[in-house]
Amino acid sequence: MAKSKNHTNHNQNRKAHRNGIRRPQTNRSRSLRGVDPKFRKNSLYALNGSRKARAEQKATS
Repeated sequence: MAKSKNHTNHNQNRKAHRNGIRRPQTNRSRSLRGVDPKFRKNSLYALNGSRKARAEQKATS
C-alpha cells in the first residue's frame, strides 16, 4: 500500500497573494474596553493633566 500524504503547501502562497497580504491595521491608541475600571479612570486623569501641562508649556514659550 502507498504512503498517505501528511502535508502539502501547494498553491497556498498563490492563494494568499491573490487578494494581497496586508499588515494588520494599527490604531493610534489601544481600546480600553475590558481594562480594569480603576486603571481606566486614572489614565483619563493622567491624560487631562498632560493636556494641561502641554497647554501651559505652550503658553510660556
